[in-house]
Amino acid sequence: MRKSMTAFGRARRLSPDETMDITAEIKSVNSRYLDCTVKISRMYGYLEEKVKAYLSEAGITRGKVEVYIGVDVVKQKGVEVMLDTEAARSYLAALEALRDTFGLKDDISVMTVARNSDLFTTRKPEDDMDHDWEQIRAVLAEAVEGYNKMREREGENLCRDILKKADGIKASAARVKELSESDIAGYPEKLEKRIKQLLKDFDVETTEQRILTEAAIFADKAAIDEELVRLDSHFGALNEIVNSNEAAGRKLDFLVQEINREINTIGSKAGNAQIAHLVVDMKTELEKIREQTQNLE
Repeated sequence: MRKSMTAFGRARRLSPDETMDITAEIKSVNSRYLDCTVKISRMYGYLEEKVKAYLSEAGITRGKVEVYIGVDVVKQKGVEVMLDTEAARSYLAALEALRDTFGLKDDISVMTVARNSDLFTTRKPEDDMDHDWEQIRAVLAEAVEGYNKMREREGENLCRDILKKADGIKASAARVKELSESDIAGYPEKLEKRIKQLLKDFDVETTEQRILTEAAIFADKAAIDEELVRLDSHFGALNEIVNSNEAAGRKLDFLVQEINREINTIGSKAGNAQIAHLVVDMKTELEKIREQTQNLE
Protein backbone atom coordinates (compact mmCIF):
# COMPACT_ATOMS: atom_id res chain seq x y z
CA MET A 1 0.00 0.00 0.00
CA ARG A 2 1.38 3.40 -1.00
CA LYS A 3 1.73 5.57 2.10
CA SER A 4 2.71 9.14 2.84
CA MET A 5 5.29 9.86 5.52
CA THR A 6 3.28 12.84 6.75
CA ALA A 7 0.34 11.94 8.97
CA PHE A 8 -1.19 12.17 12.44
CA GLY A 9 -3.15 9.85 14.71
CA ARG A 10 -4.60 10.22 18.21
CA ALA A 11 -6.57 8.14 20.68
CA ARG A 12 -7.63 8.59 24.30
CA ARG A 13 -9.62 6.40 26.67
CA LEU A 14 -9.66 4.74 30.05
CA SER A 15 -7.90 1.44 30.43
CA PRO A 16 -10.26 -1.56 30.72
CA ASP A 17 -9.57 -1.81 34.48
CA GLU A 18 -10.25 1.95 34.78
CA THR A 19 -6.95 2.59 36.57
CA MET A 20 -5.41 4.79 33.85
CA ASP A 21 -6.53 7.58 31.53
CA ILE A 22 -4.32 6.99 28.50
CA THR A 23 -3.60 9.33 25.58
CA ALA A 24 -1.56 8.22 22.56
CA GLU A 25 -0.50 10.53 19.73
CA ILE A 26 1.67 9.78 16.72
CA LYS A 27 2.77 12.20 14.02
CA SER A 28 5.46 12.15 11.36
CA VAL A 29 7.09 14.06 8.53
CA ASN A 30 9.30 12.85 5.70
CA SER A 31 12.80 11.58 6.40
CA ARG A 32 15.27 9.45 4.47
CA TYR A 33 15.34 6.84 7.23
CA LEU A 34 13.22 5.90 10.24
CA ASP A 35 13.85 8.33 13.09
CA CYS A 36 11.53 7.51 15.97
CA THR A 37 11.21 9.52 19.21
CA VAL A 38 8.99 8.36 22.07
CA LYS A 39 7.86 10.69 24.84
CA ILE A 40 6.24 8.85 27.74
CA SER A 41 5.69 9.43 31.44
CA ARG A 42 8.84 8.64 33.37
CA MET A 43 7.04 6.01 35.43
CA TYR A 44 6.43 4.09 32.18
CA GLY A 45 9.75 4.85 30.50
CA TYR A 46 10.65 1.16 30.46
CA LEU A 47 8.00 0.69 27.75
CA GLU A 48 9.78 2.91 25.21
CA GLU A 49 11.42 0.04 23.33
CA LYS A 50 8.14 -1.87 23.27
CA VAL A 51 6.49 1.15 21.65
CA LYS A 52 9.20 1.36 18.97
CA ALA A 53 8.97 -2.37 18.28
CA TYR A 54 5.20 -2.08 17.93
CA LEU A 55 5.54 0.72 15.37
CA SER A 56 7.90 -1.43 13.28
CA GLU A 57 5.43 -4.30 13.42
CA ALA A 58 2.72 -1.87 12.26
CA GLY A 59 4.70 -1.29 9.04
CA ILE A 60 6.26 2.10 9.80
CA THR A 61 9.67 1.95 8.10
CA ARG A 62 10.52 5.56 7.14
CA GLY A 63 9.91 9.06 8.40
CA LYS A 64 10.68 11.26 11.38
CA VAL A 65 8.12 9.84 13.81
CA GLU A 66 7.18 11.36 17.16
CA VAL A 67 5.07 9.40 19.63
CA TYR A 68 3.57 10.86 22.79
CA ILE A 69 1.97 8.67 25.43
CA GLY A 70 0.41 10.32 28.43
CA VAL A 71 -0.83 8.29 31.38
CA ASP A 72 -2.89 9.79 34.19
CA VAL A 73 -3.31 7.36 37.03
CA VAL A 74 -6.95 7.34 38.10
CA LYS A 75 -6.54 4.67 40.75
CA GLN A 76 -3.23 3.82 42.38
CA LYS A 77 -2.51 0.14 42.27
CA GLY A 78 0.63 -1.26 43.80
CA VAL A 79 2.67 1.92 43.25
CA GLU A 80 5.42 2.76 45.75
CA VAL A 81 6.87 6.28 45.99
CA MET A 82 10.45 6.34 47.32
CA LEU A 83 12.34 9.32 48.75
CA ASP A 84 15.97 9.83 47.72
CA THR A 85 17.16 10.68 51.23
CA GLU A 86 20.66 11.84 50.28
CA ALA A 87 19.40 14.05 47.48
CA ALA A 88 16.76 15.53 49.84
CA ARG A 89 19.40 16.23 52.52
CA SER A 90 21.62 18.00 49.96
CA TYR A 91 18.69 19.96 48.57
CA LEU A 92 17.59 21.06 52.03
CA ALA A 93 21.13 22.17 52.88
CA ALA A 94 21.22 24.25 49.71
CA LEU A 95 17.92 25.94 50.64
CA GLU A 96 19.24 26.72 54.13
CA ALA A 97 22.45 28.17 52.64
CA LEU A 98 20.33 30.33 50.34
CA ARG A 99 18.33 31.55 53.36
CA ASP A 100 21.39 32.32 55.50
CA THR A 101 23.47 33.92 52.74
CA PHE A 102 20.83 36.39 51.66
CA GLY A 103 18.91 36.79 54.90
CA LEU A 104 15.72 35.46 53.44
CA LYS A 105 12.54 34.63 55.33
CA ASP A 106 12.63 31.10 56.71
CA ASP A 107 9.62 29.52 55.01
CA ILE A 108 11.18 26.15 54.28
CA SER A 109 8.55 23.48 54.75
CA VAL A 110 7.76 19.95 53.69
CA MET A 111 5.71 21.25 50.77
CA THR A 112 8.54 23.56 49.71
CA VAL A 113 10.93 20.65 49.46
CA ALA A 114 8.31 18.32 47.95
CA ARG A 115 7.96 20.59 44.92
CA ASN A 116 11.26 19.13 43.69
CA SER A 117 9.98 15.97 41.99
CA ASP A 118 13.55 14.77 41.38
CA LEU A 119 13.74 13.81 45.05
CA PHE A 120 11.20 11.05 44.52
CA THR A 121 11.18 7.89 42.46
CA THR A 122 8.15 5.81 41.66
CA ARG A 123 8.52 2.08 41.64
CA LYS A 124 5.97 -0.34 40.24
CA PRO A 125 5.85 -4.04 40.98
CA GLU A 126 7.43 -6.16 38.23
CA ASP A 127 4.18 -8.09 37.84
CA ASP A 128 2.41 -4.93 36.63
CA MET A 129 4.71 -4.21 33.66
CA ASP A 130 3.03 -6.59 31.23
CA HIS A 131 -0.35 -5.45 32.46
CA ASP A 132 0.51 -1.78 31.87
CA TRP A 133 1.85 -2.48 28.39
CA GLU A 134 -1.36 -4.25 27.40
CA GLN A 135 -3.42 -1.26 28.56
CA ILE A 136 -1.20 1.25 26.75
CA ARG A 137 -0.80 -0.90 23.64
CA ALA A 138 -4.56 -1.02 23.11
CA VAL A 139 -4.76 2.79 22.97
CA LEU A 140 -1.57 3.06 20.92
CA ALA A 141 -3.04 0.60 18.41
CA GLU A 142 -6.08 2.83 17.98
CA ALA A 143 -3.87 5.89 17.37
CA VAL A 144 -1.69 3.97 14.89
CA GLU A 145 -4.76 2.75 13.02
CA GLY A 146 -5.93 6.33 12.49
CA TYR A 147 -2.40 7.38 11.62
CA ASN A 148 -2.03 4.64 8.99
CA LYS A 149 -5.39 5.48 7.44
CA MET A 150 -4.26 9.07 7.01
CA ARG A 151 -0.96 7.87 5.53
CA GLU A 152 -2.79 5.69 3.00
CA ARG A 153 -5.18 8.49 2.09
CA GLU A 154 -2.36 10.99 1.61
CA GLY A 155 -0.30 8.39 -0.25
CA GLU A 156 -3.13 7.82 -2.72
CA ASN A 157 -3.39 11.56 -3.34
CA LEU A 158 0.36 11.86 -3.87
CA CYS A 159 0.46 8.96 -6.32
CA ARG A 160 -2.49 10.29 -8.25
CA ASP A 161 -0.72 13.63 -8.62
CA ILE A 162 2.56 11.94 -9.61
CA LEU A 163 0.83 9.96 -12.38
CA LYS A 164 -0.94 13.09 -13.63
CA LYS A 165 2.35 14.99 -13.86
CA ALA A 166 4.03 11.98 -15.50
CA ASP A 167 1.31 11.97 -18.19
CA GLY A 168 2.07 15.63 -18.84
CA ILE A 169 5.77 14.88 -19.30
CA LYS A 170 4.98 11.97 -21.64
CA ALA A 171 2.77 14.24 -23.73
CA SER A 172 5.63 16.75 -23.98
CA ALA A 173 8.04 13.93 -24.92
CA ALA A 174 5.68 12.86 -27.74
CA ARG A 175 5.67 16.43 -29.04
CA VAL A 176 9.48 16.55 -28.80
CA LYS A 177 9.65 13.39 -30.90
CA GLU A 178 7.48 14.95 -33.62
CA LEU A 179 9.56 18.12 -33.71
CA SER A 180 12.83 16.19 -33.74
CA GLU A 181 11.74 13.95 -36.63
CA SER A 182 10.55 17.00 -38.54
CA ASP A 183 13.89 18.74 -37.99
CA ILE A 184 15.89 15.74 -39.15
CA ALA A 185 13.66 15.15 -42.20
CA GLY A 186 13.91 18.78 -43.30
CA TYR A 187 17.60 19.19 -42.54
CA PRO A 188 19.02 17.92 -45.89
CA GLU A 189 17.00 20.48 -47.84
CA LYS A 190 17.96 23.31 -45.49
CA LEU A 191 21.60 22.22 -45.56
CA GLU A 192 21.63 22.00 -49.34
CA LYS A 193 20.24 25.51 -49.75
CA ARG A 194 22.68 26.91 -47.24
CA ILE A 195 25.72 25.19 -48.73
CA LYS A 196 24.80 26.04 -52.30
CA GLN A 197 24.36 29.67 -51.40
CA LEU A 198 27.72 29.77 -49.65
CA LEU A 199 29.51 27.95 -52.47
CA LYS A 200 27.85 30.14 -55.07
CA ASP A 201 29.29 33.17 -53.32
CA PHE A 202 32.75 31.62 -53.64
CA ASP A 203 32.11 30.02 -57.06
CA VAL A 204 32.74 26.47 -55.75
CA GLU A 205 30.88 23.30 -56.70
CA THR A 206 29.73 20.53 -54.33
CA THR A 207 28.22 17.09 -54.78
CA GLU A 208 24.89 15.65 -53.71
CA GLN A 209 26.74 12.87 -51.89
CA ARG A 210 28.60 15.37 -49.76
CA ILE A 211 25.35 17.02 -48.70
CA LEU A 212 23.79 13.65 -47.84
CA THR A 213 26.84 12.74 -45.78
CA GLU A 214 26.64 15.95 -43.78
CA ALA A 215 22.91 15.42 -43.27
CA ALA A 216 23.54 11.88 -42.02
CA ILE A 217 26.12 13.17 -39.54
CA PHE A 218 23.62 15.75 -38.25
CA ALA A 219 20.86 13.17 -37.99
CA ASP A 220 23.10 10.90 -35.94
CA LYS A 221 24.06 13.70 -33.54
CA ALA A 222 20.52 15.05 -33.21
CA ALA A 223 18.72 11.70 -32.96
CA ILE A 224 16.96 11.23 -29.61
CA ASP A 225 15.28 7.91 -30.36
CA GLU A 226 17.27 6.02 -27.71
CA GLU A 227 16.55 8.64 -25.05
CA LEU A 228 12.83 8.60 -25.86
CA VAL A 229 12.71 4.80 -25.72
CA ARG A 230 14.43 4.78 -22.34
CA LEU A 231 12.17 7.58 -21.14
CA ASP A 232 9.11 5.57 -22.12
CA SER A 233 10.53 2.55 -20.31
CA HIS A 234 11.17 4.60 -17.17
CA PHE A 235 7.60 5.90 -17.15
CA GLY A 236 6.34 2.34 -17.52
CA ALA A 237 8.39 1.39 -14.45
CA LEU A 238 7.07 4.45 -12.60
CA ASN A 239 3.51 3.38 -13.29
CA GLU A 240 4.22 -0.15 -12.01
CA ILE A 241 5.86 1.11 -8.82
CA VAL A 242 3.07 3.58 -8.05
CA ASN A 243 0.43 0.89 -8.54
CA SER A 244 2.24 -1.78 -6.53
CA ASN A 245 1.60 -2.58 -2.86
CA GLU A 246 5.25 -2.09 -1.89
CA ALA A 247 6.95 0.98 -0.44
CA ALA A 248 7.51 3.29 -3.41
CA GLY A 249 9.50 6.26 -2.10
CA ARG A 250 13.10 5.11 -2.56
CA LYS A 251 12.44 3.40 -5.89
CA LEU A 252 10.69 6.46 -7.28
CA ASP A 253 13.49 8.71 -6.07
CA PHE A 254 16.03 6.67 -8.04
CA LEU A 255 13.77 6.49 -11.10
CA VAL A 256 13.29 10.26 -11.13
CA GLN A 257 17.07 10.63 -11.34
CA GLU A 258 17.15 8.36 -14.40
CA ILE A 259 14.29 10.26 -16.06
CA ASN A 260 16.08 13.53 -15.38
CA ARG A 261 19.23 12.17 -17.06
CA GLU A 262 17.34 11.32 -20.25
CA ILE A 263 15.59 14.70 -20.35
CA ASN A 264 18.94 16.47 -19.91
CA THR A 265 20.40 14.50 -22.83
CA ILE A 266 17.44 15.41 -25.01
CA GLY A 267 17.93 19.05 -24.06
CA SER A 268 21.62 18.95 -24.96
CA LYS A 269 20.78 17.62 -28.43
CA ALA A 270 17.95 20.05 -29.07
CA GLY A 271 18.58 22.41 -31.95
CA ASN A 272 15.02 23.64 -31.96
CA ALA A 273 13.68 26.42 -29.75
CA GLN A 274 10.35 24.65 -29.31
CA ILE A 275 12.10 21.51 -28.13
CA ALA A 276 14.20 23.57 -25.72
CA HIS A 277 11.05 25.10 -24.22
CA LEU A 278 9.42 21.69 -23.90
CA VAL A 279 12.51 20.33 -22.14
CA VAL A 280 12.28 23.16 -19.60
CA ASP A 281 8.60 22.32 -19.01
CA MET A 282 9.44 18.62 -18.60
CA LYS A 283 12.17 19.36 -16.05
CA THR A 284 9.84 21.65 -14.12
CA GLU A 285 7.16 18.96 -13.86
CA LEU A 286 9.76 16.32 -12.99
CA GLU A 287 11.00 18.47 -10.12
CA LYS A 288 7.43 18.57 -8.79
CA ILE A 289 7.33 14.77 -8.99
CA ARG A 290 10.62 14.59 -7.10
CA GLU A 291 9.15 16.72 -4.31
CA GLN A 292 6.11 14.44 -4.11
CA THR A 293 8.21 11.28 -3.95
CA GLN A 294 10.07 12.72 -0.96
CA ASN A 295 6.86 12.36 1.03
CA LEU A 296 6.22 8.73 0.10
CA GLU A 297 7.37 5.89 2.30
